Amino acid sequence: MSDEINKFNNSMHYAGLATQWMVLLLVAVWLGYKLDYKWIGWNFPLFLILLPLIALGYSLWQVVREFNKPQDSGNKKNKDI
Repeated sequence: MSDEINKFNNSMHYAGLATQWMVLLLVAVWLGYKLDYKWIGWNFPLFLILLPLIALGYSLWQVVREFNKPQDSGNKKNKDI
């Protein structure tokens, strides 16, 4: 039972990271498009290229930070007892 819960928690953790990554990239592309073509009026897509690359670097940095955290081997409530 505990193994099934751990597998479910791990898969939900990865699904959450993937969702966060996709939303961040979509917002960066949308904002870059708006900046380049609608608000500034440039013909070259500088922000459309630059913002998703910055968002990708930021999200990869978050993933590396997340996976370098030490893993909890037990329940914190049981350690106090």
